[in-house]
Amino acid sequence: MNERLRDWEALLETDIELEDGRIVHAYKQDVAADIHLLWHHGTPNIGTPPQPLFNASAGLRIGWFSFDRPGYGGSTPLPGRDIASAAGDAAAVADALEVDRFAVMGHSGGGPHALACAALLPDRVTAAVIASGLAPLEAEGLDWFAGMIPSGEASLRAAIDGPDAKERYETSGVEYDPEFTASDLAALAGEWSWLGEVVGPAVAEGPGGLIADDLAYVTPWGFNPAEISAPILFLHGGKDRIVPSSHSQWLADRCPKAELRLSPEDGHVSILTSAVPALEWLRGQND
Repeated sequence: MNERLRDWEALLETDIELEDGRIVHAYKQDVAADIHLLWHHGTPNIGTPPQPLFNASAGLRIGWFSFDRPGYGGSTPLPGRDIASAAGDAAAVADALEVDRFAVMGHSGGGPHALACAALLPDRVTAAVIASGLAPLEAEGLDWFAGMIPSGEASLRAAIDGPDAKERYETSGVEYDPEFTASDLAALAGEWSWLGEVVGPAVAEGPGGLIADDLAYVTPWGFNPAEISAPILFLHGGKDRIVPSSHSQWLADRCPKAELRLSPEDGHVSILTSAVPALEWLRGQND
């Protein structure tokens, strides 16, 4: 492993070589903690864990670790990857970082990947927090696109049409308009401006990571969320039109140990301002 430490945020960065020869770029806080929390990043982001939550997590003795999904940052692409593949990568990263049991947290597109870990690593994952996460495309009884912004729907429908169509769409010069709410813009003007630090590097090398993510969201995930035995806390903003809150409602209705906290005035980003109480919930699940 190649290692370097960002002293200013006590964050160790590591390149981990997997058995299939791929490299996964991972991160781990160099802090004292008795709960390890694996962060699953959104689309398109790199995997740096969420700095705005570091102070709160330190007070709860929660330490973060994470990794760039294949095709992002320092991680080798994995052609045809599905959502379930995140569990294998997570297990390999946890092993390399000497982490046995851990909780998971995912925002937006990170939500399904966090659920994959909870479903497929039941002996290791203790609890999950999912903020603004997607449900499976084949979710029975869910109008998957209802309430979604037009540019988001167009992007994901291109993915449904297959890899070639999605590649053409993303290289056509089309612009994605997130239509952020007033609460989202306020969050982005404050401490969650941090998101700009993880979006820029993710898109600097082109749309490969984003394309792989979107293809994975709209194809079979490789696991059934309803079979997750760990407790799950779903957070969602009622004004979110990037991923409508109906997605979290559908998941919460089917996961046996799920709780949904719906924040009526929040959007896709501003829901992260509710993450500190979620960390406190997580602390309680592990006590």
